[in-house]
Amino acid sequence: MTDEVAPDGADGLTMTERTRLRRIPEQGSHSRAELHAVLDAGFVCHLGLVVDGYPMVVPTSYGRRGDDLFLHGSVASRSLRAAKVPVPVCVTVTHVDGLVLARSVFEHSVNYRCAMVYGTPDLLDGEAKLAGLEAISEHAVPGQWDYVRSPSTKELAATTVLRLALDEASVKIRRGPPDDGDGPDGALDVWAGELPVRTVRLDLVADPELRPGIDVPDHLVAGGQAPGSVDWRGLTGT
Repeated sequence: MTDEVAPDGADGLTMTERTRLRRIPEQGSHSRAELHAVLDAGFVCHLGLVVDGYPMVVPTSYGRRGDDLFLHGSVASRSLRAAKVPVPVCVTVTHVDGLVLARSVFEHSVNYRCAMVYGTPDLLDGEAKLAGLEAISEHAVPGQWDYVRSPSTKELAATTVLRLALDEASVKIRRGPPDDGDGPDGALDVWAGELPVRTVRLDLVADPELRPGIDVPDHLVAGGQAPGSVDWRGLTGT
């Protein structure tokens, strides 16, 4: 971790030079609760690290338990092979909540929630590795881990699981309308406002090879993923 700068209160993360918010700091936060909220609202992150001297950013699924973030992938993945060294990484999660349509091209923007996490992850093995996979599965689809077959020894050997502590992180959020309504462009005859964007889970689609008589399990119905239910956990909605 880089040199600590200042804490952000009892619920806050310790701010460092890497997490200090320099541009539009009023949209930023070092609140641990807000960090958890952004992470809990999604299940795909971007893992950034240096591989063979070059930067690489790869999307991967993740799960959060407490103040730990779990990432997984194939042992054949170049990025995850490099992370075994171990090496420092940066993980980002972003949710787009809307397009901000202003009176000028320059003032257009995006409403979003974004978390950035820095650190050096731990490579998990044994029971810790299995628990990490469970965290990732339950983060995306609660109840699925106990419903389906557990990973075999061969499957576990083919999977890399990393744990990254949520010790060095920041959050940035933009909400609201354009910023040019009270300026000279406010006199223009141009419509301005917000175009909200949401990500929702739609109706379940059964595997064509599914044998007859197998019903949708209760945890998928309760989770809002059964037919007729289109929103689940407010994944990226506001």
